[in-house]
Amino acid sequence: MMRFFLVLMSVALFGAARFPLEHAISTAHRELHLRAVDFNLGLREQLGQLGFVAALSGFRSLVADALFIQAHVAWERTEWGRVLLLFRQVTTLQPRAILFWDMAAWHMAWNASVAALNDSTQPRLALRIKAQREYFQVGKDFLERGIQNNPERPQLYEALARLYRDKYIDHEHAAEFFAKAAALPGAPSYEKRFAAYELSHCAGREREAYEHLRRLYDLGENERLPTLLLRLQDLESKLEIPLDQRIPDRVP
Repeated sequence: MMRFFLVLMSVALFGAARFPLEHAISTAHRELHLRAVDFNLGLREQLGQLGFVAALSGFRSLVADALFIQAHVAWERTEWGRVLLLFRQVTTLQPRAILFWDMAAWHMAWNASVAALNDSTQPRLALRIKAQREYFQVGKDFLERGIQNNPERPQLYEALARLYRDKYIDHEHAAEFFAKAAALPGAPSYEKRFAAYELSHCAGREREAYEHLRRLYDLGENERLPTLLLRLQDLESKLEIPLDQRIPDRVP
C-alpha cells in the first residue's frame, strides 16, 4: 500500500508540475497561431483512412506534400472535383503553409472557374456563369480560412484582394485587403499603391484616394510610376484640384 501511495503521489506531483508548462506552451501556440490539426471524425472523413493514420503518426508534412503532387496531376487532367478534394486535405494537414492555401484558391477561382464558363457540355450560359461564380466562392473560402490560420502573413491578404479586384470587380474590398496586407510586417511596398489604386475606383471615396496617392507621390521618384500618375491626374480632374496644386508630371 505504501508503494502504491508513493506512486500515486508521484503521478499527482508530476501532473501538477506539467500543467503550468503545458498551459504556457498552449498559450504561446495560440499567440503564434500554431493551430494543431483537430483529429476528429470530420478529419477522418476528409483524409481517408491512410491519410488519417499517417497524420496521427506524425507524418502530416510528408502526406500533405504527396497530396499536393496528386492535386497537381489532377489539375493537369482538369479533374476539378478531385483538385478541390485534395486541396481540402492538404490545407487541413498543413494550415500554416501559405503556398497550399494560395494554390488552392488559384486553381478554383482562376482555372476551374474559366473551365466552368467555357464548358462545352453545358449549353446554357446562365448555368455556366453560376458554376463560374461558385468556383470564385470556393477560392475565396480557401483564402479566408488561410488568413484565419495565418493572420500575420501578408501574402493571403494580397491574394484575396486580387480575387476581389479581378474576379468580383469589387474595388472597395480589394482596397481593403491590399491595405490590410500593407499594414503587416514584411509586406511589399507596392501594397500601399495597389490599395490606393483600388480606392480611386470607388465612387464617393475619390478624395480619400487622392490624398493617399498624393502622399505616395510626395515620397519621391521611386513612387511616381505611370499608373500612380494616371490615377492622380484623373482624380485631379474629378475633384477639380486647382491647377497650381496639381502634380507637374503628366502622362498622355
